[in-house]
This record gives sequence, C-alpha cells and structure tokens, in this order.
Amino acid sequence: MIRRMNLNGNPNLGVSISTTDEIAIVPTHISEPIITSIKEVLDVSVVKTPIAGCSLTGALSVGNSNGFIVSRYALDSEIERIREHGVNVERIPDKLSAVGNIILTNNSGALVNPLLSDESLEVVKNVLDLEVVRGSIAGFKIIGSVAAATEKGVLAHPSTQPDELDFIESVLKIPADIGTINNGVPLVGACTAANSKGVLVGLNTTGPELARVEEALGFLEG
Repeated sequence: MIRRMNLNGNPNLGVSISTTDEIAIVPTHISEPIITSIKEVLDVSVVKTPIAGCSLTGALSVGNSNGFIVSRYALDSEIERIREHGVNVERIPDKLSAVGNIILTNNSGALVNPLLSDESLEVVKNVLDLEVVRGSIAGFKIIGSVAAATEKGVLAHPSTQPDELDFIESVLKIPADIGTINNGVPLVGACTAANSKGVLVGLNTTGPELARVEEALGFLEG
C-alpha cells in the first residue's frame, strides 16, 4: 500500500518517522488520524516519543527487526519508552548523531556514513545484527537522507550511478533503483517512510514518482 500525506503540512516524512516492519517511532505531536494512517499503511505498532527532546525522530533514530540505533543525546526516558515495546535500543557513541540521516539499513546489511567511527560501527553491527559497510551514495555521505530501503528494494537519489546501485544491492541484498519524491525532490530518504508492507510519501509526490516508488520498493511484484 502507498499513501500520500503530510505531517502538519510537512512533506518530509522520513525526517519525522522511523519505521521497521514491526514498529514506527513518531513524534508526540502527531495527531490520531495520522497515527491511524501510519498503522494502516505500514501495518506497525506506533511508539510516540521525541528523540533527544526533538520531534525529528526519523532523523535521530534508525532500525531493523533486531533493534534501533538512536542519537547519543537521546534521553533515558525516551529509550525506555521504546524498550517497553520489546525493542533493543542503543545510543550511537559518535558526534554524528543524526543516525537516520547517516545509516541506510534493512535486515540484511547496513550502509553507513564513511566518517562514522569504528566504535560506532561495532554498535550498529551488534544492535542490528548484520554486516556494516562504509560508503556514500551519489557523492553524499548522508546516505539515509538520499535513499530509502526496505526488505524488498531501495529507492535512491536520482544521481546515483549504476556502480553505486550495484554496491547498494550487494550490501542490502535487494534490488535498487533511482527516483524522486515530492515533485522532484532528490532526498528520497528524508521524504519517505517505508517498510515491506507500505510506503508513505508527501502530498506533492506525482503519479510518475509514485509508480517509480512502487517499482523500486518492490510493490509491483506479483
């Protein structure tokens, strides 16, 4: 399922929503109708909490079915709120704390900002329980902002080169393709909340962009 919507007028859904196939973490100010849409489209439980006292929960957390990584500045109370849902959560010990912007992951692999420290790589590896590889996409180190990944596929920045798509596919073990969101915005990760069951994109996303999203993220199969 794919649905267009904004969050209080904001079309950059990936900045506010961090989701896996089981759980979505969202800011506390999200309205109940929006929560209902998130549950319907992504088929997840929803955890309402800020991260580091901030509503940019999608930028400050990232995870897969094994756990979540959060900003080093996340509060104990916020972490406990997520753990109450049976989720393993750990802070990243790095000055690069906007983990949703710098980590692209699913259940098979993780591609991370090349400047991330060795200590942080070990935390990501242990919490998410997978192989972690440093890299960039289309020349950008903010790989979580320029790509969106599920268990079915990856949608990447339109300037991503064929060899980079091959690299992404080798790390995450799924097909990858390029596209845009919100009528030409290339930061597809920042604009998208997606898992294997559904996709949320901004209201400005065009019909051709929706078709590319569906194809890249594997919703045209069968």
